[in-house]
Amino acid sequence: MKYNVFGYVLVLALFANSANAYQYKGDNFRFKLDASGELGVFQPNPFKDKSLFLGDWETRAEFDYNLNDKHTIGAVYAIDAIAVDENQWKHELFALWQIKGVGRAELGNTPSVARKLGIGLPDVGGLRINEEPLFYKKIAPRGSIISESILSTGHNHDAVRLNWVGTSIENVQYGLSIAGLSDDFKYSVDGAVKFKNSGGKLKSAISLAASFMDKPDGLEASIYSPSVFSDWRAQASVGLNLQYNSLVWGTSVRGIYDRNPIGDVSDGVSMGTGLSYDFLRFSVSVSYLLSDTGIWHSDAEKYVDNTVLGSMRYKYSEYMDIWLSVGTTSKTPFISGALRISF
Repeated sequence: MKYNVFGYVLVLALFANSANAYQYKGDNFRFKLDASGELGVFQPNPFKDKSLFLGDWETRAEFDYNLNDKHTIGAVYAIDAIAVDENQWKHELFALWQIKGVGRAELGNTPSVARKLGIGLPDVGGLRINEEPLFYKKIAPRGSIISESILSTGHNHDAVRLNWVGTSIENVQYGLSIAGLSDDFKYSVDGAVKFKNSGGKLKSAISLAASFMDKPDGLEASIYSPSVFSDWRAQASVGLNLQYNSLVWGTSVRGIYDRNPIGDVSDGVSMGTGLSYDFLRFSVSVSYLLSDTGIWHSDAEKYVDNTVLGSMRYKYSEYMDIWLSVGTTSKTPFISGALRISF
């Protein structure tokens, strides 16, 4: 908890100085520091249970150096509340090599291309419905769940990963990831492709991704599910996003299969859909997420969780906004809100 408090203080201190003081450009290099934090309240079972503190924060620093007009090298370091909750001192730490017009290579602790090119559910609140949702942190599910419909191969710090993400050519972008040097699995390979159509009033994006992991051995795929022990794990996901003016509709499906799992199973299907709309300084969204685990194994205990989440956000300024969310899991209804600052 004391490290999370330090994170909130850091974000507030950076914000209190100057939002523009944390980006510096030289002739051949650039340094950029981003941070955001939110403080609020989470109320399960409204008017029945005790209110809970809600906090979240993240800080990201990037250094880039231009070798010439075509090649750029750099490094990224990021830490946030998710990493601290897992007793880690980093969320991301990797080196990069950007080739203009070709693509970008990354080496280190960072999400795979399946997540980087994935499409999540529309949500204007601050409960992280697309990455280790905060409502599951406050309301423990009764069984194993797949809390995200975007493909993920565990926490960023689980292994050293090599990513290649190609430059978008004719609205098509692809990527490949290879991970190893981990105590949690032997190796993993991820691939993804994303199609975008940004012309006209109706904009669209489709993402397809697949992953194979050999011999997961105590893999912590999610803080809401037991560690994974199996011969191998295979995943696939599909995401779709349509935007017409300020109206956005998105949907995504993720499937996970473990071969000969040992212990509690956490594979199955996660799927969701949602809408968002912006008007003036307000944004609203409604999202639905279904998790169904244990469906591939006849001797496994099955568990289904349904989550509905509605959110509204008011943008007070470029660096400050307020959000309010109302929702329910299969177990508990809740209401939550917070003040968010960023730069």
